[in-house]
Amino acid sequence: MFAVDLTPDLVRGALELEPTPAGLRPHRLPAWARAQNVEPQLAMAESQPSGVRLAFRTGATTVELDTHRTVHSYRGLPPRPEGVYDLVVDGEVLAAASTTGGTVVEMDPMTGETVTTAGPPGTVRFALPDGEHDVEIWLPTHETTDLVALRADGPVHPTSGRGRRWVHHGSSISHGSNAASPTGIWAAVAARAAGVELTNLGFGGSAMIDPFVARTIRDLPADVISLKLGINVVNGDVMRRRAFIPAVHGFLDTIREGHPTTPLLLVSPIFCPIQEDTPGPGSMFVVDGRLHFGATGDPADVPAGRLTLRVIRELLAAIVAQRADDPHLTYLDGRQLHGEADEAERPLPDALHPDPATHRVMGERFAALAFGEGGPLGG
Repeated sequence: MFAVDLTPDLVRGALELEPTPAGLRPHRLPAWARAQNVEPQLAMAESQPSGVRLAFRTGATTVELDTHRTVHSYRGLPPRPEGVYDLVVDGEVLAAASTTGGTVVEMDPMTGETVTTAGPPGTVRFALPDGEHDVEIWLPTHETTDLVALRADGPVHPTSGRGRRWVHHGSSISHGSNAASPTGIWAAVAARAAGVELTNLGFGGSAMIDPFVARTIRDLPADVISLKLGINVVNGDVMRRRAFIPAVHGFLDTIREGHPTTPLLLVSPIFCPIQEDTPGPGSMFVVDGRLHFGATGDPADVPAGRLTLRVIRELLAAIVAQRADDPHLTYLDGRQLHGEADEAERPLPDALHPDPATHRVMGERFAALAFGEGGPLGG
């Protein structure tokens, strides 16, 4: 086995690699944007490498990757499933693996107190088929992952992206909550089906129309852009109608400073019964040892400006209609990805996030609706 230098040209989907005492940490926001963030939830989410993968061409038959993970858990609840690394060879998912060790941060949900336990790095090892192949190792969706070392028993060469560059921003569903693997999150499913290169800026609990996210997207190379907005604004109860409308306009204006004619798709939330007609803030509670979500707002406050998913969809559609002078801006109702009939067939298991099968269906539908023939992101 030979050591391979972990250089930035081996990593796709990350905006920055930060040296840490453990290794190199992929970030999905640049340092200047992280400095403007004051929310621990977003700091955690952007450091979790959803959509980030190592990509190279090699004739090796074995590759090993050492990483140091940081996982978060809640006292009194079962730990989340182990993070998964997906091996993709010539576009086909061939294997999956998980690591052990790393740092565990346990939080008491009642007091906010945290206890941190440090552990050693872990290793994933993959066997490759004979011959030269394009190889990707997709990193876990919900584990902050420091890259420690890469080894192979043959030469490894970086490869460039082969498809159009798709930048996507969204909430925990785009981040990958409840997906079974990193290639199984709906955005990854859509990207692989459409043959595009994904940069996933889906941040769990943190799609709050932050100006520094808009500036990040403005400055990124992108051939197509999508924004899936609304659910976090509602369940965070962070805005009213008066603030939401100009905030979205400003978000779009900022992106257009860097991408004046890039196809830009604005996507509203999927169908989610708890917040269709009930405002936030959202709530968390435990049922049979599993975390579930609810909504605690009063529907009577909606006429005064409180937001629900139904209201969000109306406002986003109206914003796109108002900006009709932008022929490259389009709107997609998120219920076309998961609607009321889908919810009856495959209900959201925790009342907020889709299960693995629904992630796949959403990805396939998005690929067809957005990237398919005649779709707003097709080309």
